[in-house]
Amino acid sequence: QKSSQKSSQKSSQKSSQKIVDLMTQNADITTGEIADALGISRRAVAKQIALLKEKGMVNRIGSDKGGYWKVLK
Repeated sequence: QKSSQKSSQKSSQKSSQKIVDLMTQNADITTGEIADALGISRRAVAKQIALLKEKGMVNRIGSDKGGYWKVLK
């Protein structure tokens, strides 16, 4: 059980880094586009983004539809 927790933490870190990379390349990217690019669910993307926001790494500027992502770190 512990090793599966560690591997899921590592893949979670990889996913969050990939999300930051995608946002850096395209500030207008949607959660659906991120999910497609990474091959994970939109829900998983939303969880990762919530964690990134909590850590102060990304921020959403403007509305969900008309806004963009700002990578802070």
